[in-house]
Amino acid sequence: MPPPARSRGKKAPTTPRAAWLIGPALVAGVAYLDPGNVASNMTAGAVYGYLLVWVVVIGNVMAWLIQYLSAKLGIVTGQSLPETLGHRIRNRWGRRAYWLQAELVAMATDIAEVIGGAVALNLLFGVPLLWGGLITGAVSIVLLLIQSRRGARTFEFVVIGLVVIIAIGFTYGVFVAPPDPAGVAAGLVPRFEDTGSVLLAASILGATIMPHAIYAHSALARDRFAPPRPAPGADASPGPRIEAPLDELRGIGTARLLRATKWDVTIAMLIAGTVNLCILLLAAANLAGVPGTDTLEGAYAALDVGLGPAVATLFAVGLLASGLASTSVGAYAGAEIMHGLLHVRVPLLARRLVTLIPALAILAVGVDPTLALVLSQVVLSFGIPFALIPLVALTAKTEVLGRFRNRALTTIAGVAASVFLIALNAILLWLVLTGA
Repeated sequence: MPPPARSRGKKAPTTPRAAWLIGPALVAGVAYLDPGNVASNMTAGAVYGYLLVWVVVIGNVMAWLIQYLSAKLGIVTGQSLPETLGHRIRNRWGRRAYWLQAELVAMATDIAEVIGGAVALNLLFGVPLLWGGLITGAVSIVLLLIQSRRGARTFEFVVIGLVVIIAIGFTYGVFVAPPDPAGVAAGLVPRFEDTGSVLLAASILGATIMPHAIYAHSALARDRFAPPRPAPGADASPGPRIEAPLDELRGIGTARLLRATKWDVTIAMLIAGTVNLCILLLAAANLAGVPGTDTLEGAYAALDVGLGPAVATLFAVGLLASGLASTSVGAYAGAEIMHGLLHVRVPLLARRLVTLIPALAILAVGVDPTLALVLSQVVLSFGIPFALIPLVALTAKTEVLGRFRNRALTTIAGVAASVFLIALNAILLWLVLTGA
């Protein structure tokens, strides 16, 4: 029997391999590898040894759930979290107030990342901090040009390349001077030693789960997979039903995209968690009790003396890549926040130039860089409830995600993670503000 004739003039739809659905989480995951994380984890290991290993592990488990929910919102609705909230917050002043706190959080993140890049350039090449901040800002502008002119996929490749550099830079030292296995195992038991350890635990979590990463991931997933369209209940004319937003548009089932997204988030969080854990273990094994290691400069000097220039140089290279990659993602998130909540689209490059000013001013007046990093994490802690609570609430609603809404256990886990994170960040604020 002859084979059936092929229809002419039409090509069978091709389904992309799962590998090509990976990427948005790896870009958003850069927020978990920024200079604030480096400072918090390095200090925790140098001061308390292996005590807070469990905090890094728990933080990344919660981050997995939060980032997956953010991506799911972007994929299923075709809108970012700021866009969805911009349509649902009907009061103009309420929407502006929400935008203001989100914008301040994004700017605080940006300050930490530019300062981290400046410190790295100073350690590697002796570049003055102010000039280092300018160089970091200029490179981030180049990365944003890539995003705006070459598209999301090229931007993802560049950022993922920087993630590889970050991973090598921060993990190499652990192989040169391995940690004590018994100490690592003991550090998996949840406990605190004193008020300072509580403060550092809250700092680690505050630096790990950042509001701008939640805003950015929903937008990155939207840009890659879903065409923009009106949200349910928006003032615009009603769009298509949510139950199957991509099946006819992309030839890929929404359920398959969500499965691929789980892998994407898993890979991103495994990388981020491993690197953060290695930073803490490197400090715990080699810097515990060494004076001056509570700053990035001091940690670099101690690594140089204790483990040699190769380890110290790779650490500084990782810090530089961290600052460059994370500041680009931060600028992307800030532009999305403004567009989604105020319905004003400011060019990424223009916004990048404006948000450089606070970081450069801090460097110009001579504020201690590590202190500025720590204070930026305090500002970030204010924004966590405003991002987490709406995210969990929206992804649990049938009217928003249709049949892809959260299951009951997922919502319970999201609520538990939110309560835990908000409580610890409240403790962080109280400890910092009272000087306890």
